[in-house]
Amino acid sequence: MKMFVKKFNLLVILVICFFLPSHLNADNHNIYETIEKLQKDIKTLERAVYSGSTNLNNENSNIETSLDSNSEDVLTRHLLKLTEIETQFQNLTNRFEEINFKLDKLSNRLSKVQADNQIRFQDLENASVSNDDQKTLTQNSKDKILPGSSQPQDLGSISYKDTNTNQTIQQTQSIDTTATVITESFQAEEKILPSESPESQYEFATSFLKVGDYSTAERAFREFVQTNPEHKLAGNAQYWYAETFRIRQLYTDAASAYLEGYQKYPKGEKAPANLLKLGVSMVQIGEKDQGCKMINGVEKEYPEANQSVIQKAKYESQKFECKNQNS
Repeated sequence: MKMFVKKFNLLVILVICFFLPSHLNADNHNIYETIEKLQKDIKTLERAVYSGSTNLNNENSNIETSLDSNSEDVLTRHLLKLTEIETQFQNLTNRFEEINFKLDKLSNRLSKVQADNQIRFQDLENASVSNDDQKTLTQNSKDKILPGSSQPQDLGSISYKDTNTNQTIQQTQSIDTTATVITESFQAEEKILPSESPESQYEFATSFLKVGDYSTAERAFREFVQTNPEHKLAGNAQYWYAETFRIRQLYTDAASAYLEGYQKYPKGEKAPANLLKLGVSMVQIGEKDQGCKMINGVEKEYPEANQSVIQKAKYESQKFECKNQNS
C-alpha cells in the first residue's frame, strides 16, 4: 500500500508537469484549487493506509491478549448466573417442601376433626335415643304389671330397673372409652407391613418416615409394635411412632405415645430421647411442672446417655425456664 501511494504521488506530479506548460494562460486560481484537492486526497489516502496497517497490527496483537480476559469475564458471568439460578431453584424446592408439609398437616388435622365430629354426633344420637327410651319407659312404668299375673307380656320385655342400670353403664362407657373406640378403628385397618423379617419390616416403616409420609409411617410403626412387642427394635419403633405425631404438632397424641414407650421400654436404645421428648410434649400441652420434671430427670435417670441428648435436655430446660421448677 505504501508503494502504491508513492507511485500515485509521482503520477500526480507528472500530470501536473505535463499539463502545466500548455495551460500557462489558464486561470491560475483553478489550477491551485485542483492541486490543493489532489494534495488533500493524497493525505487522506496516506492516513487511511497508515491507520489501516497500524490498526491491523494492533488488532492482531490485541486479539490474543483480550481473548483470555474476555473468556474469563464470560465464564465468570455464566458461573454467577448459574449460581443465581441454582439458589432460586433451591428456594423453590424449599418452598415446595414447606407447602407440601403444611398440606399434609392440614389433611391430618381435617381427618382428626372429622373423626372427633363423628364420635360427637354418635354421642348426641345415643343421648337423644336414650332420652326417648327413658320417656317411653316412664310412661310404661305407670302401667307396670306385677310378676306372676295372668295378663300376657311381650317376649323379651325389660324392666325399668334393668333399663336404667344398663343405660347408666352405657353412657359411662361411651364417655370413658372414646379413645378405645378410636384405637379399634386403627386395628381394623388393613396391614401394610410385608410378611418378612422384623428387621425388614422396621426398615419398611422407616422408609415412609424418610420421605415425609408421616400418616403411613404412623400406621407402619404401630403395626410393628403390635406385631413384634418383644423385639429389640420395638422400643425404637415406638419412639418413631410418637415422633410422627410430634412432627405434625399433634402434641397430645405424641405425649401419649412417648409415655407408652417410656413405660414399656425404659431400657431401650431410644429411652433417653423418649423421656426428653415426653417432657417437651407435656410442656407443650400445658403440663409444665410434669414436663420439666421429666426433662430435668433425663440426666439423672440416664447418666450414660449420649451427650447430645443430655445437652439437648439442658437446652430445653433453659428454654422452658425449668430451673425454678421442682425436680
